[in-house]
Amino acid sequence: MTRRPSDLPRLLTAAETAAPVEAVAVVAEDLRRRFAATKVSFLIVDLTGRALARLSTATATGSDGETERIPLFGSVYEQVIRTQRPHHEPAGQEQRVIVPVTNRGDAIGLLELLLPAGRSKEDVVHAVGEAAHALAYVVIANGRFTDFYTWGKRTRPPTLAAEIQYQLLPQALSCEAAQFTFSGSLEPSEDLSGDTFDYSLDRDTLHLSVTDPMGHDLDAALAATVLVGALRRARRAGATLAEQARQGDQALTTHGHGHATGQLLRINLHTGQAKLVNAGHPWPLRMRAGLVETVPCQVDQPFGLAVVSPRPYRVQTLDLRPGDRLLMLTDGMLERHGEKVDVAALLRQTRSLHPRETTLMLTSAVRDAAGGRLEDDATVVCLDWHGPQEEHRHVSSGADTHQASAARPPNR
Repeated sequence: MTRRPSDLPRLLTAAETAAPVEAVAVVAEDLRRRFAATKVSFLIVDLTGRALARLSTATATGSDGETERIPLFGSVYEQVIRTQRPHHEPAGQEQRVIVPVTNRGDAIGLLELLLPAGRSKEDVVHAVGEAAHALAYVVIANGRFTDFYTWGKRTRPPTLAAEIQYQLLPQALSCEAAQFTFSGSLEPSEDLSGDTFDYSLDRDTLHLSVTDPMGHDLDAALAATVLVGALRRARRAGATLAEQARQGDQALTTHGHGHATGQLLRINLHTGQAKLVNAGHPWPLRMRAGLVETVPCQVDQPFGLAVVSPRPYRVQTLDLRPGDRLLMLTDGMLERHGEKVDVAALLRQTRSLHPRETTLMLTSAVRDAAGGRLEDDATVVCLDWHGPQEEHRHVSSGADTHQASAARPPNR
């Protein structure tokens, strides 16, 4: 089957014409008619990264009204999410096609179709893949206007503290670029401890942060709100790394929300030079050539202690080379139940996986060690540094894979 040049623009126009809550359903129905499919579904990944919700479905007899929630572990859906490669299989008199719906490494969900047998596998997979690529933008754009897609990501209603904490996280938990691949994962405790991570990418710099306020529940969420707000404000105003740290410290001190440990990292995308501020936080881990080691660094006072210890934060150089995998984490990954998990061993075992999968496996391991009831938030961010010499975005990432990039074709 050959796709007409007008198919994708028409698909996007149909989505924009529909109400935000109906945009994905309109796309699903358009695909059902175009491919003569008996069923087209969009499945969105929930916040845990361990399940899917069948959010919109178009069938020959009408749309399903009830949302189905599907565990990812051990399923073909997990395979597609993890590998980011389409799945195609015969299904009786039909064929089943599942393709990832992803934007710059952020795994949003899956597009699943049941099609009549006899169509060319290559043409079908290519056309559905292009539709899935467009669908990612449809979901992102319409998510600004409705809670429908946010609701689909939630297995259960969050507490007020959890609602605040989730809103502090970046909208996309993963990001792929030419020079790096990044992903973060947060496994919240029973009474939430305020962990957050954040990142931003501009023309010259990648900005990363991990923060961990003291306390639990709403107090921790409020402290995280003040701290993340201050760090973002400073970053967006073009402050230096030391000044960004100072403003975060001053904000917590001034507004009386206790203190927090944290780590701020900036990487120059053109030179690869990395600068770090450590505010009483656990040291990062680095995997280089298969060897995992702790990266020792100078430790300054936690944020929020400006009155007690009004010393400037020290900006230090972090040794980062192409092929390195860097891990920044909170103490929930290392203490209490985290002590039962060999983080370094897991980091080595997952070296071939995308950071998205590595972070999820690490936080899940701590959750499992706690029997599903964490006493402290477990948060980890994983960065694969490919180097400033790279020109094309990496869609498959693992430590020590940068040498193969010369043979990789340009990405869309």
